[in-house]
Amino acid sequence: MCACVVLVVGMVAAVNLAVPMLAASALRPSASALVWIVDTYVVFFACLVIPGGAAGDRFGRKGVLLAGLALFAAGALLSAVAPGIPLLLAGRAITGIGAAAVLPNTLAVLLHAVPADRTGPVIATWASMTGIGGVIGNAGGGAILTGGSWRWLFAAAVPIALVLAALVARIAPVSARHDRRLDVPGAVLLVAASVALLLGIVQGPEAGWGSPVVIGGFVCSAVLFAVWTVVELKVRHPLLDPRLFRIAGLRSACLGMTAIFFGMFALFYVNASFLQYGKGFGVLWTGLGVIPLTVPIIFGARHVSGLTARIGLTAVTALAFAFVGAGLLGLSTSDTATPYTVYAAWLVVTGIGVTLALPTLSGVIAGSLPAAQAGAATGLQATTREFGSALGVAVIGTVLTSQFSAALPEDARGAHTVAEALTRAPAHQVIPAFVSGADTGLRVLGAAVLVLGALVILQGRGTRAPRP
Repeated sequence: MCACVVLVVGMVAAVNLAVPMLAASALRPSASALVWIVDTYVVFFACLVIPGGAAGDRFGRKGVLLAGLALFAAGALLSAVAPGIPLLLAGRAITGIGAAAVLPNTLAVLLHAVPADRTGPVIATWASMTGIGGVIGNAGGGAILTGGSWRWLFAAAVPIALVLAALVARIAPVSARHDRRLDVPGAVLLVAASVALLLGIVQGPEAGWGSPVVIGGFVCSAVLFAVWTVVELKVRHPLLDPRLFRIAGLRSACLGMTAIFFGMFALFYVNASFLQYGKGFGVLWTGLGVIPLTVPIIFGARHVSGLTARIGLTAVTALAFAFVGAGLLGLSTSDTATPYTVYAAWLVVTGIGVTLALPTLSGVIAGSLPAAQAGAATGLQATTREFGSALGVAVIGTVLTSQFSAALPEDARGAHTVAEALTRAPAHQVIPAFVSGADTGLRVLGAAVLVLGALVILQGRGTRAPRP
C-alpha cells in the first residue's frame, strides 16, 4: 500500500523535473501550458479522490484500487506517446483519475487489515509516505530523465503500476462493502469549479489579469462552487457534506493540510528549474538535490505523536507552520552564488515543518468520520493535499512568470519561458531574471504559509490531538 502511495504522489513531483525538457521540446509549450501539464494530473487527482474513496466503500476497496492502477498505467502510456499538448493533457487527466482511485483505498485497506490498537502508527506511516513519495519522485524521476527525454518518465510509470497491481491482487485483503451511492453531479461540479479557478490563476500572466478568460474563470469558479455547495446540501449521499466543516478541528486540519502541500509542491516546481537553470545541475542531481527535505520526515515522523502528547496539538501545529514558512523564506534568499549546503539547510528546515504537520493533521481528519466511511475520510484529506499542491503550482507558476517576464532585457520581452527567452537573449541576462522570479515566488509562498498557519491555529484551538 505504501508503494502505491509513493507512485501516485511521486508522479506529482517527478514531472516538475521534466519542465525544462518539455519547454525545450518540439511541443513548444507556453508557460501556462507547462503549468497545465503539471496541474491537470493534480486537479483530477484532487477532485476525484473523494469519489474514489466512496467507490471503494461501495464496490470494494481492493477492486477499485486495482482499477485505479490500471487507469494510471493507461494514462501514463498515453502521455508517453502523445504527439502534442492536447493528447498529453488527456493522458495526464486519465492518470490523475487512476491516482484518485488508488490513494484513498490504500489507507482504507490498511485500516481494515491491521488491529485497532495499531491504527495510529499505521496512519502516521501512511501519512509519511505522502511526503516521502514527493522526494522519491524527484530522485527517481531525475534518474529516469537522464535518458534524455521527458517521455521516459511516463513510460517508466507503466510497468511499475502493473507490477503493483499484481502485488495488490495477490496480497491485499477483501473488505466489506457499504451501501453508499456515488455523487456524480457533485464530482463533476467540483472538477469544473477547480479547473475554472486554476484557469484564472494560470492564464493571468499571459492573457492579462483583466482579460475575459481570467475574469470569466474566477466568476465561473465562484458560481460553480456555490452550486456545488447547494447540491451537496440536498443530496442524500453527498460527495462531501459541507456541514462537516462546522467541526472546527476538521475545518482547521483541512486548511492546514492544504497550506502545507501548497508550500511543499510549489517548492518542488521551483526547485526543479532553479537547480537546473540557476545552479547548472544535471537532471539527476536536481532530483537528488531535494533529498535533505526528507531527512526529518524519515527520522522524525515516529516521534511526532509523542511530542504532540507532551506539548499539545496547537503547539505542534504552530511549530510546523513556523518551520515551513521560515524554510521557504530562507530559500527565497538563494541565488546562483549561494552554496548548495546553505540551500540544503533551508530544505531541512522546511522538512521539519512538514514532518510535524503530516501525521498530526492526518490523524485529526481521519478521526473525524466513522469507520464505515474510512475511504471517504481518507479521500477528504487527500483532496486537501492535492488541491493544495495544484494551487501551489498555479500560484508559484503565475508569480514566477510575471516576475521573470518583467525582469528580462528588452530584446527578450514577451518571452514566458526560459527556453523561449534563451533564443532571444544571452544566458547571463536570462538566468538572473529567472532566479529573481523564483525568489519572489518563494517569498510569496512563505508569507502565505505563515498567514494560513495563523488561521489554522485560531480555528483549531481546543482540538484534541489524535491518540498515538
